[in-house]
Amino acid sequence: MDILQELGLAGFGAGILFGAVGWFVVRCVLTGFFTVDQSERAVKVRFGRAVRLAGEPTTKVGPVSEGLARTDEDRYVYPQLEVIPPGGPYFKWPWERVVKVSVATQTLNMAYDPESSTANQGGTVLDAVTKDQLNTGLTGQIRYRVSEQNLYAYLFAVKNPIAHVMGYFISILRERIASFEAPPPPAVEEGTLEAVEATAVSGVSINDLRKNLRDLNEHMDRECRGSLSRYGIVLDASLITGIDPPTEVESALAAINTAHNHVSSDISLAQASADQKIVQSRRAVEIETLKAQAEVEPLNAMATQLTLLKQSGPGALDAYLRNIRLGLFSKAHHVVMGVKS
Repeated sequence: MDILQELGLAGFGAGILFGAVGWFVVRCVLTGFFTVDQSERAVKVRFGRAVRLAGEPTTKVGPVSEGLARTDEDRYVYPQLEVIPPGGPYFKWPWERVVKVSVATQTLNMAYDPESSTANQGGTVLDAVTKDQLNTGLTGQIRYRVSEQNLYAYLFAVKNPIAHVMGYFISILRERIASFEAPPPPAVEEGTLEAVEATAVSGVSINDLRKNLRDLNEHMDRECRGSLSRYGIVLDASLITGIDPPTEVESALAAINTAHNHVSSDISLAQASADQKIVQSRRAVEIETLKAQAEVEPLNAMATQLTLLKQSGPGALDAYLRNIRLGLFSKAHHVVMGVKS
């Protein structure tokens, strides 16, 4: 009986040992290796704490915080994590967890709301109010990517980073639309086409926004640089492609633009006609001047010849005049001569 009990205890102990060995093989050998794709980055979480770089540097020092204002530098300070690059296989212990994230560039409609699919007209048009109280519809896209320089902010500091980034972008865009003023036009002469184009649609904010769409996109790119420090996401570019007026003022705005185009066309035609007449007048003056010179030149040449003849001798000029008379008499058919009384 004692022998059976000892054998049973020995078998139980061996079973526990084999089970522990099997668990270790499954957890550490079969599931302990992992790989990272080319468009991914990974970090390890050990006992619930993300693995930091040696010395535990933070994002406050380095290029990550360059896009922040000085007043926000102390609010967004995150530790720098040990990032696992693409490749593998890598090994992790059972008490470690691997978190992977895609760093590929992605594109979103700028009216997209990750928390509500029906917001902003189904994620297609973003509403914004201009400085003259017009409710405009904006369309466009933004390109973004997760930055491996601040993975802690993206993975652990913010619950839904995309929602925060979209709210951050939209708030900056609406503030810019509400306060946008077109740059002052260059100094031009009054009454010219440039002067009309600079003043014909002054005060219409939608026209100003459309004419300065590139400046608006560049402003958004500069102002959104802080998204890297705040949320670990880099906004590569904002592409605002359309600014549509409200329906009730669209016809009035179209009429203003049509009138502006009509005035510009009339001024262009008037300037072209005036330029043509000026060119024709200058050409006529040149032609008349050449004609006058052609008529005066023989007289000047004759006067020079007569002066030289007079200087050659006292009778030379009389002889020249006599020869001229003889030549004229030889060509004439009738001669009328006066009779001295």
